[in-house]
Amino acid sequence: MKITLLCYGSRGDVQPFLALAVGLQKAGHEPLLAAPAFFSRFASEQQVSFHSLPGDPAEISLAVNDAGANPLGMIRSIREYVLQIAPDVVTECRAALQDAGMVIHSFLFTTGGYSLAVEMGIPDISVQLFPMFAPTGAFPNVALPWIPKGFPSRFSHWLATQVFWFGGNSGVHSIRKHLLPGQMPVLQWPFRRKGNRPLTPLVIACSPFVLSRPVEWNPQEIYLPGYFFLDDPNYQPPPRLERFLADGEAPICITFGSTVNREGSRIREMIFSAVEKCKQRAIMLTGWGGDIDQDLPPNILAIEEAPHTWLLPRCRAVIHHGGAGTSAAGLRAGIPNIVVPSAGDQAFWGKRVAELGAGPEPIRLQRMTEDRLMDAIQQVLHDPQRQERASRLGENIRSEDGVGETIRLVEQTFEY
Repeated sequence: MKITLLCYGSRGDVQPFLALAVGLQKAGHEPLLAAPAFFSRFASEQQVSFHSLPGDPAEISLAVNDAGANPLGMIRSIREYVLQIAPDVVTECRAALQDAGMVIHSFLFTTGGYSLAVEMGIPDISVQLFPMFAPTGAFPNVALPWIPKGFPSRFSHWLATQVFWFGGNSGVHSIRKHLLPGQMPVLQWPFRRKGNRPLTPLVIACSPFVLSRPVEWNPQEIYLPGYFFLDDPNYQPPPRLERFLADGEAPICITFGSTVNREGSRIREMIFSAVEKCKQRAIMLTGWGGDIDQDLPPNILAIEEAPHTWLLPRCRAVIHHGGAGTSAAGLRAGIPNIVVPSAGDQAFWGKRVAELGAGPEPIRLQRMTEDRLMDAIQQVLHDPQRQERASRLGENIRSEDGVGETIRLVEQTFEY
């Protein structure tokens, strides 16, 4: 069966869908990953068919971080960028769905992917990398992590859904003007029964050891199979990375993933200083943050990228932004996580890491100081209980097969 996976965002948003595509291919299906052109190389490396979508996901990352902790500002920034590229994205999505037997769609394609599936008469599955469109009083919506449990949390989920639906619909008329008649699908909501069409299965691609299933979630409608990891057994580290790892004790990994921040240089200097004063070694993954334009001391190595699944188990702790994908990799490695969130769902995951005992309380990027970061580093390096909790949690996550469970759901859904 040909299955089109529609996804958009940073590497942390796209890589889990690539992992699912690899699993589907091994299971005998024909996956087609439709994502921003930037990720064509990653798909090619995994020998997965790829369809390029317009736009630059780094622009969205910058808009999200400019908005900071303001969820309305974040939505407004994303909307402004999306409206610019939406007509071309709609056109390319239609091309990617030619002859597809099923569509699997991500957060930004929740309504668009479903609406195209309804129009074409094919089944669909929604995959979310954080708990969204699944109301519960057990925890708040990811954009409002400070909201208390109970009714306030349930209300936060309802509110986030309304903002997503009405915010997404508000630009339809302007998009339609740039398309041929009939090209823009009639937007519909996937999590409401309509006619004889079955309800769209909602997959929250997260470990139940990290996010316990709330009692309100119907197990026949909302699935919690585990994380989607992309392992690369053929990865060959560059010689300087191998030398650095062999030259001393295990380092701290510093990675802000695909985050783009206008104050990246100042933030890196603060982190490097804190690491040096704690007398630790560190590896900095620069990602989209750009090259390090300074001479580094011998205890710090800067490289553009390395697979988290390979590098993090070789480290003693990780400092990161709290993105869903990086949080998953950090917890799977079984090492303490120091989360420095700035926007989106990052504070939610930072709070969850602390609640699980796998790291200290998150430090908001806007409030980070050298002293606060040094204190967090000392906590994770000198607290055997926290290290033990992180190690045990990593073992549990490594025992799961989120991709395999989701493939079974894909096949059941298609048969049904």
